[in-house]
Amino acid sequence: MMSGSIRPKTAEEIEAMGASGRVLAGALNAIEAAVEPGVTTGALNEIAETYIRDHGGIPSFLGVPAADPGIEPFPGAICASVNDAIVHGIPGSAVLREGDIIGLDCGVILDGWHSDSARTLAVGEISPDASRLLDVTRAALAEAIGASVAGGHIGDIGAAVQKLVEEAGLTIVRRFVGHGIGRTMHESPQVPNFGRPGGGPALLPGTTLAIEPMVNIGSAGVVFDDDGWTARTDDGALSAHFEHTVAITDAGPRILTEAA
Repeated sequence: MMSGSIRPKTAEEIEAMGASGRVLAGALNAIEAAVEPGVTTGALNEIAETYIRDHGGIPSFLGVPAADPGIEPFPGAICASVNDAIVHGIPGSAVLREGDIIGLDCGVILDGWHSDSARTLAVGEISPDASRLLDVTRAALAEAIGASVAGGHIGDIGAAVQKLVEEAGLTIVRRFVGHGIGRTMHESPQVPNFGRPGGGPALLPGTTLAIEPMVNIGSAGVVFDDDGWTARTDDGALSAHFEHTVAITDAGPRILTEAA
């Protein structure tokens, strides 16, 4: 759920979000170094939570309530989404195998400021189709960030993703979108991965966004596991997810979820 209207951040607030983002980038780097066949998603979760807490942060995903009150709050510090899982995979006893891909999504709160980032990784050697999916989705995020300029519009971001992904013959997940971010994880505006150039709210300096293309090899349809969290492709095809928290500045887009 989005909270409040769009409120651009001050330079000091953006710096504070950058500090949160650097902790998050470090946590994701620590997980990435541990991804290999035979590792459990629960072990990756433990690495992330330990890193975040050791660096003064709070894992923001842990304990997030579900929209449905009958579903348990999210039990992990990370979302671990393997192969056909798009987002919100629950970490646990699942063992990574050679040829898998795993989407790792994580959030951090540091001094009251949120950051949000995701990357999809290969487990050992992966198929050419899987490798191309990762390359296209990573490139789509780069295009989206490049379109995140002061004086532009939210629609420019989605249009950049849509053009690259559809020209590559892949499919955009429309069920889930990016979002504003700051003192809360989900703020206005929504940031779809499709759209019309010039459409939607204006991008003002100080606007902070979590931009997150999710791309499938096959159908754009989504189904949910019985856990109420894990979202999968409805045809069982592979899905990839990349995300950065980005600040709109007069000097251009600034990625806040990169290591120092």
